Amino acid sequence: MGFKPVVTITWELAIQIVNTIVLFWILKRILFKPVLNIIDARENAIKTDIATGEQAKNEGLALKAEYEQKLSVAKNEGQEIIKQATLRAEQKSEEIISTAKEEAIRLKDKANRDIAQEKEKVMNELKNDISNIAILAASKVIEKDIDQAKHEEMINKFIEEVGEAK
Repeated sequence: MGFKPVVTITWELAIQIVNTIVLFWILKRILFKPVLNIIDARENAIKTDIATGEQAKNEGLALKAEYEQKLSVAKNEGQEIIKQATLRAEQKSEEIISTAKEEAIRLKDKANRDIAQEKEKVMNELKNDISNIAILAASKVIEKDIDQAKHEEMINKFIEEVGEAK
């Protein structure tokens, strides 16, 4: 038994190998290069998209930080406005209270003056009434009529004596 070679080199095999190499070269030129170019282009597009996404993320974080800062500033301004309004309200309240107190003091003083005037008026009326009663009593006692000037003089003297007796 002799060994038969598994593969024999023949012209067919050599042509097959040449055909395979030519086919590989043609596929490489026509198919592999465009496919590799498409894959490279897709890879570059993905890298660009990732870079753009990172940039957008960074811009978003910057905008978020700016928004939070503006929100904080607005909140502080709002608190300051409320504080100022409270201070103005307290000042206005104190002013109103002060004005009311001054008005009350003024009204009290006016009332005291009015009371003093009324008291003086009543005292004068009382003096006149007392003098008229005294004249009437004196005329009854004396049973004679005195002249008006003498009457006035006696009344004034009596009023002065009554006033000093107080």
